[in-house]
Amino acid sequence: MSFNIEYIEKLVKMLEESTLSELVLQDGEQLIEMRKPTMAAPVSCVPNMLSSTVQSSVIEQAVEPEQTSEQETLKASKSITSPMVGTFYCSSTPGGKPFVQVGDTVSAGQVVCIIEAMKLMNEIESEVSGKVTKICIEDGQPVEYGQVLMYVE
Repeated sequence: MSFNIEYIEKLVKMLEESTLSELVLQDGEQLIEMRKPTMAAPVSCVPNMLSSTVQSSVIEQAVEPEQTSEQETLKASKSITSPMVGTFYCSSTPGGKPFVQVGDTVSAGQVVCIIEAMKLMNEIESEVSGKVTKICIEDGQPVEYGQVLMYVE
C-alpha cells in the first residue's frame, strides 16, 4: 500500500469529522500519525489552526526496529489519560515519593497522580490494573484533556 496524497486527504477529513483524537497507520516502513489539536481556541481560529496542525502532524518516515517494538508494546498497553486540563504531579508533595513509577503494579482505583486545576488538587485513579510501562509526562508539566499520562500493561 502506498500513502498517496488523496488517501491522506481522505484520512484527514475522516479524522476531522470523527470523535477520534488520534490516528496512526503503518505500512512497512511508512508511518502516518495524525492528531487533533488539544488546545482550546476561539471558534474563528479553529479552521486555520486545524489545517496547519494536521498538515504538520502527517508524517511519512522510516521506522527503526526499536521504535516498532516500543510502539507494539504501547499499542498492547492500556493508557491512563488526563480527565482535565491542568498540571501533572507525580507525588502529593514537592520532592515526595511518587504515587507510581515505571515497573510498579497498579490496581483499578489506585491513585496514580494528581492534576492541579484551578488551584484544586485532583487525585487521578487508575481505571485498569497492571504494570506501569511508561510515564509520558514529567512532574510539574501542563497536560491537556485526554492526553496520555501513562501506559499500563
